[in-house]
Parts: sequence; structure tokens; C-alpha cells
Amino acid sequence: MSFEKRRIVVLGSTGSIGVSTLDVIERHPDRFAVFALTASTSVDAMKAQCAKFKPVFAVMASQSHGLQLEAACKTLGLPTKVLWGTGAIEMVASHELADTVMAAIVGAAGLAPCLAAAKTGKRLLLANKEALVVGGQLFLDTVKAGGATLLPIDSEHSAIFQSLPENQGDWVARVDKIILTASGGPFRTRDPKSLRDVTPEQACAHPNWVMGRKISVDSATMMNKALEVIEAKFLFGMAPEKIEVVIHPQSVIHSMVQYVDNSVVAQLGTPDMRGPIAYGLSWPHRVKSGASALDFSSMSELTFEAVDSGDHPLRFPGLKLAWSVLNAAPGTTAVLNAANEIAVAAFLERRIRFDQIQHVNTETLSAIAPQAPQSLEDLLALDQQSRRAAADAVHRFLV
Repeated sequence: MSFEKRRIVVLGSTGSIGVSTLDVIERHPDRFAVFALTASTSVDAMKAQCAKFKPVFAVMASQSHGLQLEAACKTLGLPTKVLWGTGAIEMVASHELADTVMAAIVGAAGLAPCLAAAKTGKRLLLANKEALVVGGQLFLDTVKAGGATLLPIDSEHSAIFQSLPENQGDWVARVDKIILTASGGPFRTRDPKSLRDVTPEQACAHPNWVMGRKISVDSATMMNKALEVIEAKFLFGMAPEKIEVVIHPQSVIHSMVQYVDNSVVAQLGTPDMRGPIAYGLSWPHRVKSGASALDFSSMSELTFEAVDSGDHPLRFPGLKLAWSVLNAAPGTTAVLNAANEIAVAAFLERRIRFDQIQHVNTETLSAIAPQAPQSLEDLLALDQQSRRAAADAVHRFLV
């Protein structure tokens, strides 16, 4: 079977998702070609990627980093055109010669290029959950109006997508609930009273997944799962009360769909992001991802724990914020995302304690009463307002 080669833009190519995406692409040179790469500050990593993949464009977030990369590419004699700035990132995301965009820029900074890709009808592989958490219905409306194809890359949402029927026209009537699995992070069994003393290094040491520092901290607080609940609501159109979370420490079952007849369909795999990335790149087909196959004979057990049993509410208080903000005014999900980004950054900089991340989030939610955002400008203004309120809260908690 022959396939037209897809031309890929990787937004955030030097991060863990970006690196895994390029690994999958490299395995299938007959199927995929790199059109453009973007990064924030990692000039050396970007230089190496440009040397290997020779993209048409490479974009850095700032002029200073862009000039460094431009000089490096000229020294190597590479054909890549180097650009910089947010406008350039949006330009490559919407370029007419690209057909697929991997959205792996961390945080709210990824929203504008995601919208640019959606407006121009790309296949949009969404690894940036914040685009939906911040953009909400506005983002979905843009996807629909632009004729884009939105495919989830988060392992949990990819698992749900793979567990739903191919003809999704009437699947909502057949689905009873969506069940997101969570590893529980590095502190699943730790005494909640000791979490005030957690260091950034401990919070970033995830037991199963290799991830960036911000998302690793989110996994330790379970805020990543709160954001995934919000994302699932928008992606799959389920009412918040029909989305559940269960702790599954082995990270083998990535998520499940329970149908109205109480049968459950689950997607399993090793904890390797190349699996969902390969599925998104090749959908509706499948290609080799490089991930290891499951060895069922070596799996002694698959266990599950209720999030709200025992002392888990003390350990993961941020998780319940997902349902609170989904049932609040439109835009409240964006407030939570902004507050959490500020709080996590402050923790990683050792300015607040681990247990104070939750306090910054809740204080910011109490301080901001959003109006329903009607445009990207409204969303960005709300994001900045929320960040200022969160920064004020951080200041009150400074260690």
C-alpha cells in the first residue's frame, strides 16, 4: 500500500514529546518528512535536529536564540531557514506546505500556534493539553470552522479515542462513562503530612514515565489528571460527572471506556509516548512506534485504587478542582491552568513548598471571576490577569 508522505511541523521539538515524535518520524522516512521545528531556548539540541532532519524552517522563541541557531546552521551549511518569535511559530504551524502539526509546546504559550493550525485545516496532534484547557469551546469551534482533524496524543486521551467505536456519530448515547487511569506519581504511598518537605528533584522523579519537569510536578500533585479531566470533557463531549479517575500504578492500562451495557473497552501498552504519537501520525493506519511490546507473562499484577479512598484526598487535593472549574463560569479552566503554571514554576525555583501549589491555585480561583472569553485576545488577557493573581499568592507564601 502506498501513502502520500506527510509533512510534519513539530512545535516544541526539543522537549520529551518532540524528541519522541522525531524518533517515530525517523523510523518511517517513506511516510513522514519534517517540514519545520520550533523550540524555546535549546539551541544546541535544535542544531542537532536541524543537522539530522534538515527541515525547511527552524524557529526559536527569541531573537537572541534565533541568531545563535542561524549562525550554527550556516556554519554547518544547512539549508534550513531560521526564524524567531511567536509570529514565526504561528506561521510555520499554518504554512500551506505542511499538513500535520504536533503541538507539544508546554503551557498556555502553545494556544496561539494551535489555533493557527486549526484555522488552516491541519491534522493537529494535540500533546499540549493546555490548548483545550485554556481555549475550551473557542478552540473546538476553531477546529470545526477550519476543517482541522484533532487527534489526542496524551496517552490517556489517545487510549479513549482508540477505545471508542470508529463511527463516533452516536457513541455518546452508548457510553456510560470515561475512566482515566493515573499512576499516582512518586508520592502515591507517602505520608501526606510529609509532602511539605518534598524537593523539586523528588517531585520530578516519576516512577513510570520520562517527562519534562513541569508535567512531572503536575503528575506528583495529580494536577495533570485534573487538566486531563478538563481536556476529556472538551475532546469527547462528556458531562463532567461521566468522567472518572482511577489510580493504576503500573501504567499499563492507559484509560478505559465503559459502555451502557457495563462492558469496558481498554487500551493497553508500555508507558512509552511513541505509541500514541505513532498512532496520531499514521491514523487511521498503524505503524511501528519503537515502543516495547507488552510481555503478559512477566506482569505479575495489574492493580487499581480509588482516588478518594483512605488518605488520597489529603495527598491529591488538586484533582477535585477539575470538576469544580468545569461546573463554574466559562474561562475558569483557563484561570486554573495559569495559576498552576505560576505555582509549579515557583516550586521548581524553590520559592514555595510543594504543598503550597494547591493553595496558590485555590486562592487564584477565588480572586478571579472570568467573563466568557470570545476571542484569543480575551483568553490571553484572562491568562495574564490570572498569572498576576497567582504571582501575588506566591508572594504571600514565599518560603
